[in-house]
Amino acid sequence: MKTTLKKHLVAVTLLLSLVSYATDKNISTTIDGKKVKVEFTAVRKGQILSIKNENNTVMYTNIIEMAGNYARTFDLTGLENGMYTAELEKDFETIIKPFLVENGLVTFTPEENKTIFKPVIRIQDNLLLISKISLENQPVKITLYYQGDIIYTENAKGAKILNRALRLLKNKKGNYTVAIKANNKNYSKSFKI
Repeated sequence: MKTTLKKHLVAVTLLLSLVSYATDKNISTTIDGKKVKVEFTAVRKGQILSIKNENNTVMYTNIIEMAGNYARTFDLTGLENGMYTAELEKDFETIIKPFLVENGLVTFTPEENKTIFKPVIRIQDNLLLISKISLENQPVKITLYYQGDIIYTENAKGAKILNRALRLLKNKKGNYTVAIKANNKNYSKSFKI
């Protein structure tokens, strides 16, 4: 058990090094089925890289500290069999890159790469503006809290582009939080008016 965990952590560390300087412009090539060469160009400081297993458990997360280009070949054969994803969190989107480890062989499936757009939440005077792009028409749940109590909720379905403008009462000064669930991810923003 200890040896398996150690191998797993080493493989994850290598994979994280591989993806830690990622952007949406990347190339993954499997070399002889065991090693993976990944190149990332124009990475930016502050992007967050996460590695998740098929149960959506975060195995590793790293905040990118340097901007620039990155290329390296890694041996990921120490990972247990299963599907994994490398997820790059950017300001307004998440890039998801799935790969399969099977009997020590690593296979990237570029046709399954996808980009999930995060909701954009803005406050302008007493207006709450929410925009969300969902190319796959995924449902979006919006919940607005005032001082901890729910004051608005909506389940929007079937829209590629969701735009909402909610007018907040000027006499309701205090703390607000908007929570959005979309693409099996949760987003929130707290603000005060």
